[in-house]
Amino acid sequence: MERSSVEDAAANALQSTRKPEGLGADVRALRRTRGLTLAALAAQVGKSVGWLSQVERGISRPGIDDLRLLAAALDVPLSLFFGKAPATGPEAGRIVRAGSRRQLGGDAPGLSEELLSPDLTDDFEVLRSSFAPGARLGRTVERPTQEVGYVVAGRLELEIGGHKFTVGPGDSFRIRGEPFAWANPHDETAVVIWVIAPPVY
Repeated sequence: MERSSVEDAAANALQSTRKPEGLGADVRALRRTRGLTLAALAAQVGKSVGWLSQVERGISRPGIDDLRLLAAALDVPLSLFFGKAPATGPEAGRIVRAGSRRQLGGDAPGLSEELLSPDLTDDFEVLRSSFAPGARLGRTVERPTQEVGYVVAGRLELEIGGHKFTVGPGDSFRIRGEPFAWANPHDETAVVIWVIAPPVY
């Protein structure tokens, strides 16, 4: 992964703001979702099983370079491992404030995603996906998930299992492990609340 000053600053802020328990829980959830053992992931990042176990249990805090390695091995954006202002007290694990959502960064130009779930420890994740005018997924995607989307604003062109649909505000859709693609050829940003099980980020 490429190094950037923004990522460095954000990840350094993580060291003093994000609870290691939350970070460790996310790493554990991602590892399990991908069917990786502790030993397999530790080998991928060049660390010991003991070190990774301590990270997952919130005993050890990984540095920025370690976070980069984990993000690459788990195929997630580095930004997933930090938020603007983590919840504390009774809100931790329960409430995500509008200004504290974790930016996930889509892998397609014009797509931006925010994690609405407090973390990745549930059997599902909830995202807010924004598709800019002209944004398009350049390929068909197929993943072993069940997904439901609800269109909040704008219109989105969907292809699910070889069938084409146009969805707009108030419409919802489901994808069950089928190949799918999306495009927003319209003039307005499309906003979709997306639920994915199991989590893919």
